[in-house]
Amino acid sequence: MTLSRLAELTADPAASFVLIARDGAESVELLTGEVVDVELLADIPLSIDGTPREIFTMVPYRQVRERGFVAQDDGAPLRCIVVDEHLHIATPELLSTLPSDPVPLSDGGFDIPDEEYARIVETVIADEIGRGEGANFVIRRDFTAEIDVDDRTAALTWFRALLTHERGAYWTFAVVTPGHIAVGASPEAHVVARGGVVTMNPISGTFRHPSGGATRDTLIDFLSSTKETEELFMVVDEELKMMSAVCSDGGRITGPHLKEMSRLTHTEYMLRGRSTLDPRDILRETMFAPTVTGSPMQNACAVIRRHEKKPRGYYSGVAALFTPNDAGGHDLDAPILIRTVYLQNGSLSVPVGATLVRHSDPHGEVSETHGKAAGVLGAIGAIDRDSVAEARDDADAPGERQPLADDPAIAELLSSRNARLADFWLNPQGDELTGPFAGRSAIVVDAEDRFTTMLAHQLRHLGLGVTIRAWSDVDDAELDAADLVVAGPGPGDPRDVESDRISRLREVVARRVDARSPLLAVCLSHQILSDRLGIALTPLAAPHQGLQKSVPVFGEDASIGFYNTFTARVAPGTTSTGPVDVSADPESGDVYALRGDRFASVQGHLESILSRDGIRTLERLVSHALA
Repeated sequence: MTLSRLAELTADPAASFVLIARDGAESVELLTGEVVDVELLADIPLSIDGTPREIFTMVPYRQVRERGFVAQDDGAPLRCIVVDEHLHIATPELLSTLPSDPVPLSDGGFDIPDEEYARIVETVIADEIGRGEGANFVIRRDFTAEIDVDDRTAALTWFRALLTHERGAYWTFAVVTPGHIAVGASPEAHVVARGGVVTMNPISGTFRHPSGGATRDTLIDFLSSTKETEELFMVVDEELKMMSAVCSDGGRITGPHLKEMSRLTHTEYMLRGRSTLDPRDILRETMFAPTVTGSPMQNACAVIRRHEKKPRGYYSGVAALFTPNDAGGHDLDAPILIRTVYLQNGSLSVPVGATLVRHSDPHGEVSETHGKAAGVLGAIGAIDRDSVAEARDDADAPGERQPLADDPAIAELLSSRNARLADFWLNPQGDELTGPFAGRSAIVVDAEDRFTTMLAHQLRHLGLGVTIRAWSDVDDAELDAADLVVAGPGPGDPRDVESDRISRLREVVARRVDARSPLLAVCLSHQILSDRLGIALTPLAAPHQGLQKSVPVFGEDASIGFYNTFTARVAPGTTSTGPVDVSADPESGDVYALRGDRFASVQGHLESILSRDGIRTLERLVSHALA
């Protein structure tokens, strides 16, 4: 009956359905129902006529505008299927009925030539990362081709190929609706909310299996890469910002783990926290994963808008399944829409992106996009699997090889990464957040970097009552009423007098210093404070994005994570300027921290997972400002 129902749906061009194979499941789920397109995430109809409903949703990248971020608008619908049937089909039974004849491609190639894409990469590294606009950015291009079979037949053929040949995917899926068809095997659960527990799964680093398959030695080389390690730490930092916004306990880290797939292996962490938010609000606050956009998120969207040639459609958005639960609410399961093929009127598109960081090699990033596209096309059988760059050997079939993560040397290499990270984010903290500053209030001024959510969580852990306010919304009365103002980090050049954001931060810093009211200035705001005190600002020779350093902070060495392109700089050996104490690099003169009459500042991000001494240093600086 279930298979005949699928055959009916496939034959009806007006019918909509979804096939989902979740990781570890022995069956495939078939969801059917009416399509409803809505404007906003809040409009997703979780209840109809007072009755909770199961809803499957495709969230396009353009929805990031709900967070006030920019995006090219292609009109891709926020598409919902109100689920009327939710059936289960045994996987072997389904495989026996799905079409298997290869679907040939014609006129295949990238929409952006290799050399042009390499030039875009060079520009982003030099002009965006190089001038302090962010730590990393994902710029995508599309592999496109034509097919000469029915779109629905191709979709089911490729879904069968993924079920047969891919392994390690979080969701393998086919979404078939009029005008929009997507087939993929996403490795990454972006956000899951069940029983009040929110989980995020940042994945980063792409190891393309060599011919014959991955080996212990080739994987160890990959795991030893500085670029891949720092890339993962940066995306964990970015997703912890989101977790701190939606979870009362800020989120805890477990891992790292290997995500082993048939042609690619990734490294990943798991982040968990507790939240009472509506799942639609959780989804909104976590749009979208830094692994496919960049950080800081708001500026990443602006960089994508400047450098990508066309709108993203559903690439880097999410598929989301909202399921009624026994508590009267809805659980949320939402993988990222990557490793996905899109079909429309006989045309195929496979969007792929490379993560650009300060260490990136333009031609290496070109190669990464080739590898990702080939991995998808090989997995669906659209190109010869044996010719794919990430060629697999026979042991790569699902369930037939020993996971490389079980190798003791690889397991030790993975676990050793945590020695670099802050215990604050690795260990449970308990529910009672009482600290030395209990009863005091703080306003954190957000300068378009949501590191402020992590910083606010740490300040609450120290006992402060914290409110986060955007630089454009906070008024002077609020600033004056707070026991402590924390002027936060943000992207950009602190010397930019044309920027409204920089100008407002200058006003915030000046108001608190002039009034001798407690102030803590972080990163960009530290640079603005330095400039007000007459300390020179200068660009670094190379950006410090996701860099961990041990630096002097007023008599103590502290391991701190840095995300800066500019620095305040004094003559080497300087320990004070007038009445202000200075902690600076003894050789370069780069200023790491300042403290004066009722104020303190720090260049690094004490809230970062890279700041092993972050909470200790934060307490010291806040204590000075409040003294």
